[in-house]
Amino acid sequence: MIELDAQLRRANYTPSTLACKAKSLRHILRWLWEYHGAPKLDDQVRRYPAPRPRNVTVKEDERAALIRTAPPHLKLWLLLCSDLAIRSGTALRLRPKHYDARRGTLTFTTKCDEHLTLPVTAEIRAMLAQCSQNTDQPFVCQLWETHNSKNHMPGKLGTFSATALTRSFRKLRSEAGIQRDIRPHDFRRTTAVAMLRKTQDIREVQAILGHKNLNSTLWYLDHDIRPISRATLEEIKQPTWREEHTA
Repeated sequence: MIELDAQLRRANYTPSTLACKAKSLRHILRWLWEYHGAPKLDDQVRRYPAPRPRNVTVKEDERAALIRTAPPHLKLWLLLCSDLAIRSGTALRLRPKHYDARRGTLTFTTKCDEHLTLPVTAEIRAMLAQCSQNTDQPFVCQLWETHNSKNHMPGKLGTFSATALTRSFRKLRSEAGIQRDIRPHDFRRTTAVAMLRKTQDIREVQAILGHKNLNSTLWYLDHDIRPISRATLEEIKQPTWREEHTA
């Protein structure tokens, strides 16, 4: 245990990875102690503070500039991340088998193996209508190939990948005149915060993000916690309010 703890200290892990690995080691040691009679050593593994959530959200003028400047494939990618709060990696993999054109819904499996169905916005629906529904090729890839075939010589299309799209997004950010370090995943966080402010219901946020665990949803909203008002405290202590909301 001492050797493993020392290895963690020496390893060049990110703060998040370091905190997770130390936590896992403590869980294993606790399991060995509880069920196999091993010495109780989990409290000897040092604790590393987990990093705070990234709290960057996209401003409306930044979003408008990016959407306005983006070529079709990047525009669809960003709209899926922004309008539907889909993870950037998942948005790249969405293809015709996930789309019900008649109902205007996307059905897919999330990173956490949760089956999620979301209605698409009118803007996304119009862009998906430009894509072939008779192929297994992802929608973003289809628009990427169409864009590149119009702007490059045949055989110079390059390879479609998440890395290539990320590089294209950095270039787009510069072309749109945005200096802040905005990332595609920040659109998902922005929508989560907007949903909470609109509905005042964290379960609505959990639903659009496709989280099984509410703690995962709170990670997105950690920076958006607002102070409690005295008026609210006075209201909820009233018997009439309690009768209406706790029955």
